[in-house]
Amino acid sequence: MDNSINKKEILKYLSEQEWLMGRDCLKDKQYMECVYDIMSSKPFQKMNEFVQHGTTTTLEHCISVSYVSYKISKAFNLDYRSTARGALLHDLFLYDWHTHCKETGNHFHGFTHPVVALHNANKYYNLNNLEKDIIVKHMWPLTIVPPKYMEGYVVMYADKYCGFVETASRVKAKLQFN
Repeated sequence: MDNSINKKEILKYLSEQEWLMGRDCLKDKQYMECVYDIMSSKPFQKMNEFVQHGTTTTLEHCISVSYVSYKISKAFNLDYRSTARGALLHDLFLYDWHTHCKETGNHFHGFTHPVVALHNANKYYNLNNLEKDIIVKHMWPLTIVPPKYMEGYVVMYADKYCGFVETASRVKAKLQFN
């Protein structure tokens, strides 16, 4: 793991980037070359059936996390291709987590879904070790063992960031409506 990149550098970089302001990642040719095969596949498209945060589908959430992670990794000379792909698949659990507990008795979705996502990703895609590590450890510290690679930390923080933005926008909309 490269410890030369610190949190302040990443936050400064993010605050200066226009692509976080709603730019469409689908227009980024290099990004799409990294992930098109996954995005166009049926298992990935199935994630559009499940809501992740508020009105954001799991598919939309994973694309956001993937693109943010890709841009950070590219800016810091990390493996941006594997980062984009691992992030795209980090929540490939393929069920509605809002009803999962009642249906299965599993009350620990936050702890267990990375393993389910990795199992599904392995079933449908050819993954390298970095992509596997990103998927299975993106919920650290809930997933006791931390990411092995800096790219895993990038995805972990991008996931938290995107989840917060998605949830905050839902709350903001509710407050403005009332």
